[in-house]
Amino acid sequence: MDMDAKSRTIDFTIAAWESFYDTVDDSKFEEYDAELIYRTLKRTLRMIPFCDYLKRYIYVKAEMQERFRDIPLSDFQEILVLAFRDNHTPASFSSSTVKLRAQAKNWLTQLTVRRRVVFLLGFGLKMTPEEVNQFLTKALGEESINSQDPFELACWYCYEHGFSYDKFSQLWEQYNKLTKDDLRALESFGNSSIHAGGGNNTAVSDMALLIRMVKLKNADNASLMSVSAREQFDVLYSKAKEIVANWFNESSEEEMKQQVAEYKSKLEDSGRLYDYEIAERLQTMKDRRKQFTAEDVTESDIEHVICSAIPLDRHGNLSPEKKSKLNAQFSGKRFSRQHIGRILAGSDEVNRYDLITLNFFIFSQMMDRYPDRKQRFLSFCDGTNEILDRCHMGKMYVTNPYECFVMMCMVSEDPMGTYADVWEMSYR
Repeated sequence: MDMDAKSRTIDFTIAAWESFYDTVDDSKFEEYDAELIYRTLKRTLRMIPFCDYLKRYIYVKAEMQERFRDIPLSDFQEILVLAFRDNHTPASFSSSTVKLRAQAKNWLTQLTVRRRVVFLLGFGLKMTPEEVNQFLTKALGEESINSQDPFELACWYCYEHGFSYDKFSQLWEQYNKLTKDDLRALESFGNSSIHAGGGNNTAVSDMALLIRMVKLKNADNASLMSVSAREQFDVLYSKAKEIVANWFNESSEEEMKQQVAEYKSKLEDSGRLYDYEIAERLQTMKDRRKQFTAEDVTESDIEHVICSAIPLDRHGNLSPEKKSKLNAQFSGKRFSRQHIGRILAGSDEVNRYDLITLNFFIFSQMMDRYPDRKQRFLSFCDGTNEILDRCHMGKMYVTNPYECFVMMCMVSEDPMGTYADVWEMSYR
């Protein structure tokens, strides 16, 4: 089997795109979009565990010839152990009694791992920065390498220059042993701006790296990703509130027209119908009608709109996630008022799913601008990817069930209605 064929048999992205197109290109999709999406989510799409990503990476890199699914765990374990030994990488960043072979087996069987495990694998498997970022964003669903974190910046520097774990260890030890006098001396070198993206900001020397790490340590800066994500969240959340406020105003307008029509009917029934009375009543109602603004829209209003199909418990909160038949695919993706409140208060970090969901809601209300479903889908994906890139979160990933779900909804005739229908089905 050639490498292209082998890669295809284990390429989760290709399989996910096939599921996506099998669903949206179905002749019944226009009429039964929600049912078909729900069926695909239940039968086909699942969260890919970390261990499968790791096995796939080893399989391709080692140019293994056997069928992927037929290879025993012990073979992957042996390759992993040998690679770590060849690259002089320990089983942990900290001193540990855990044996490398046992640790390797643990990584190859875990659904997920801590973020630092990926950085250790970066040294043990001699990964590039791009490969480490792929693991972070796709296997863990987290942000890419954080250039505002001294530890991650030092790891990136070593990956970028092909340095070993020993080199990283020396740099990290040097950084941690710096005295106050050393810090002041390094700070006197002036500003040093290094980001884990190469180009003009690439660290060209150990000294440049240490200067940047010291400045990050002393500045006590928030994560570049966190700041960018919060900025993007605030923009999207404001747009969403404006949309909901307009809904409220349109609803009030319709109610007012209905009440005037009822008043007119009563006048007709009583044999009295004077235009000036109708005009006076209409003006009085307009004067009394509240004009909603974005500031009037609350976290509860946003939850009610986006999570409208999720049932509530007796306390008025969204029903527990575990009651959804799609909990395995959608866990942690609900846009609840509690989560929104914690983000606004600064106690919750903005995650990629917050940004994807908000942008999806906004795009779902722009049907007049994008009557062509294909163009709407492409514009949504491009816009969302641009937002995620600004936050160093990586582009949308069709293999993630929730992201694939949102993308399928965007192709439907009524994206927000389909989104709600699928959520509702999951709680039946």
